[in-house]
Amino acid sequence: MSKLKSNFKPLFKFRKRGLARGSFERVSDCARWLLLCLLTIPVLAGVVGVFLPAMGYFPAIGANQFDFRVFAALFDVAGIHNMMWLSLFTGVVATVIAALFAFVLLSVFYRSKVLSRLQIVLSPFLVLPHAGAAIALVFLLSPSGFFVRLFTFDTNAIASANESVLLFDSFGMSIIVALVLKEIPFILLMALSVMSQPLIQEKINGYFKVGSALGYSSIAIFFKLVLPMVFPQIRLPLLAVLVFAVSNVEIPLILGANDPSTLAVAILHWFNHIDLSMRLQASSAAVVLVGIAVFAVIVLLIVEKGICLTGKAWLQRGKRQVADKSISAAAYLLMAVYMVLGVSAVYTLVAFSFAKQWTFPSIVPAGLTMLHWSTVFDAVVTPLSNTLLLGVSVSFSALVLVLLTLESKPLKVGETWASLLLPTALFLPLLVPGVAFLYGLVWFQQLFLKDAVWFHVYVAHMVYVIPYVYLSLAVAYGKFDNRYVMVALSLGTSPMNVFFLVKLPLLIGPILVAFALGLAISFSQYLPTLLTTGGAISTVTTEAVALAAGSSARLSAAYVVIQAVMPLCGFGLAWWLSNILFKPSKNIISTNKSNTGKSVKSV
Repeated sequence: MSKLKSNFKPLFKFRKRGLARGSFERVSDCARWLLLCLLTIPVLAGVVGVFLPAMGYFPAIGANQFDFRVFAALFDVAGIHNMMWLSLFTGVVATVIAALFAFVLLSVFYRSKVLSRLQIVLSPFLVLPHAGAAIALVFLLSPSGFFVRLFTFDTNAIASANESVLLFDSFGMSIIVALVLKEIPFILLMALSVMSQPLIQEKINGYFKVGSALGYSSIAIFFKLVLPMVFPQIRLPLLAVLVFAVSNVEIPLILGANDPSTLAVAILHWFNHIDLSMRLQASSAAVVLVGIAVFAVIVLLIVEKGICLTGKAWLQRGKRQVADKSISAAAYLLMAVYMVLGVSAVYTLVAFSFAKQWTFPSIVPAGLTMLHWSTVFDAVVTPLSNTLLLGVSVSFSALVLVLLTLESKPLKVGETWASLLLPTALFLPLLVPGVAFLYGLVWFQQLFLKDAVWFHVYVAHMVYVIPYVYLSLAVAYGKFDNRYVMVALSLGTSPMNVFFLVKLPLLIGPILVAFALGLAISFSQYLPTLLTTGGAISTVTTEAVALAAGSSARLSAAYVVIQAVMPLCGFGLAWWLSNILFKPSKNIISTNKSNTGKSVKSV
């Protein structure tokens, strides 16, 4: 033991340096509390700001008494029960189908070379904003869309809006399709991030070895051994997907029916109504939507318990295969669907944006023109600059806060209040429906700092960007080899220098990817941008949704192309910088050499 202490004598000396260690620790601690405040205060304040008008308290119109008459009036609105049912049905069904398909893809491709190709295929759908995905589906599935053109050979045929079977249907099938296509990549990413953790990955490899030795197929091993271990780790992300599906606005606004619409879309219309008294109805509907989201979570948890109970009997049967051929066929078919949709969407959007004339049922435009793009370039300068300014500032701020928060963990011994609250706070903005707190947040923002519009939208974006950046970097931090840190500390390096000279160079790839992910999340925010600014600050996403409401299809196509290219450029730039500009190994070697030289001189 004495020999061990002598070998790490510089480390013990370093721990006694309170000033050298304390300053960086205080900074990281403040960053953690600031991150917690940004995640919780806007959400809680927004919930209170919606609950008070729902109970009849709205001084702006002279309503100062608390009662339940607002809820009674809400349930007298024509079609309110259909709106509630449509929100619940589309949200639960889309989440269950998306989770099932994601597990099917993992069971077939997890230990194969196809997984990397699958991630490449799904990555455009992951970074494409929900509004952009919905608009792309309109171009593909509408009565005069690309798929109808492929199978229509009668040149005299004329597509009618009444012929649409999938779009704008009263059962919400188009909403479910769009949500499933968008959420499968996210669930897959969350599952892979959990399965790539060193300890869990080691267990998974052991399960596959034992299962293969007992004659089980890889698909059976995944569903019987791997999934029961991984699912508890991704339960919260799944619940976040469910709440988002229940309360999403962009997709039902573009693809859903108008009568009845989902409750979230109705709330949007009521809040934007010229009559201020409609704010009371909208607030009560937002509270009801929270109740629907809670009920949907309960339904999903009951389904999970039911699957667990029936799964025990299924495990005891000892079957070595689990419909392997059918599951493999479904996985390959789903991958083919994504490839077809991706290629078709790119062709249709680009062709529409350049089409001079494109009559039905031709699959090729009659002529090309730059007129639409010149119009877009004239109008997109301000929205594009606003989008980039918000995205870069929000993503950079979130990245700094998350890095310092993650760095504060090794510097703290034992659990603190901040570390206990952090897991819950991370998913709080994702587990509370956006329409249930954003309107209340706007109310508080109008009471305090009324003219600080940029600050308001900055905070609203941070609330949604921080969780994704944290989840992305937490995986990289979990895989980091702390022996580099121990060596640097043993040579007398301060924690701040270890952070900047050791960790950041080694983690530069994940850091840049997290920054690009933050950009993509900020670029896609529609409702937070629209509500917190009141339309004063336009972005590419808000303009795209506005154009989809009835403007030129060619202009809408051009905006969707811009929406898709922006996050892809962010990820491409992150990959280029991490592979070309930075050489972490050389930086670490030179740093270690310099530190070693200093230690030798001190001896």
